[in-house]
Amino acid sequence: MIVCVCNNISDREIRQAMEFGITSMDELRNALGVATCCGQCFSCAEDILNEHLAAQAAADMQETVLKRPVFTN
Repeated sequence: MIVCVCNNISDREIRQAMEFGITSMDELRNALGVATCCGQCFSCAEDILNEHLAAQAAADMQETVLKRPVFTN
């Protein structure tokens, strides 16, 4: 879906940018131009960013839990 109509930026492009290391709205603005014109896409882009960061944090936590050594008596 198109998130930023002014710059024709889709949610897929936003997620792809985050896969390459984008972690903030400022970085999204600089990299893609999201929310640099009318600003109507800011909240949607921020929601996508926050969902992605939360999913990444959960995945990192799961990986940490899986790597924890298990000791038995």
